[in-house]
Amino acid sequence: MDPKNPFNLCTWKPESACEGCQTGAAINCRHSWADLLRFYLYFSLFGVPAIIGVIRAGYGLWLWGWLGYAVFFFFIWESRILCSHCPYYAENSLVLHCLANHGVLKIWRYHPEPMSRFEQWQFMIGAGILVLYPFLLMILGGEWLFAALTAAVTVIGSVLIYRTICSRCINFSCPANHVPKQIVDAYLMRNPVMREAWERTGYVIED
Repeated sequence: MDPKNPFNLCTWKPESACEGCQTGAAINCRHSWADLLRFYLYFSLFGVPAIIGVIRAGYGLWLWGWLGYAVFFFFIWESRILCSHCPYYAENSLVLHCLANHGVLKIWRYHPEPMSRFEQWQFMIGAGILVLYPFLLMILGGEWLFAALTAAVTVIGSVLIYRTICSRCINFSCPANHVPKQIVDAYLMRNPVMREAWERTGYVIED
């Protein structure tokens, strides 16, 4: 057993183990700096104008509160309810190496089972707070132009993430994930620990 890969997931096996895999081209199951950069670029479409808009609205100091919530959300709350269910989280490492929340300290154990419905709702609520926080400040400060601009680019960034990242992400139980079921099933078949955990929750792999 590879000490770096205690759950024997194919994502953390050497690339030579990918030979003959029919699903690798359809999902982002290997770490890629290019994919990580793409995610950060799309997220910045929201973050950069939001920060500028909040400062122009006269609430710049309140950005520290947003930063504090972001640290709590990404490192503690989201890390548990979302990230801990992802194959990237299964690596035996103190730091998460993935295609989105790269660099998060791993304080939770890996959960191979899918997210529960309660966890999915928590994620949507937590992400909603993160996104709405700067809009509230821009509206309170009367910075309508930047609020509208931020809203527009947030929609664009969200669509890009949904269509190009969520469609290939291996955190299959995330509410935004829409990888085809046959691809999910094929990945689970290659990873018995995940397969057994998913099947215990009632998930059925189609023949």
